[in-house]
Amino acid sequence: MNPERINCFQCNHFYITWDKNFPHGCRVFGFKTRQLPSVSVKQASGADCAAFQPKPSISKSE
Repeated sequence: MNPERINCFQCNHFYITWDKNFPHGCRVFGFKTRQLPSVSVKQASGADCAAFQPKPSISKSE
């Protein structure tokens, strides 16, 4: 078992909703939740989120 959690804030499909009761959302699975979507997926399926896609890195130019 992987001890590291998937960080939804680093996922391209994660978004913040305007719904104060369900502030976190996943565009791939199409749901909103109080907790991070990866936690909801883990609880429902028993497996880590398979849709995780890292956000593109932003290069810092000076």
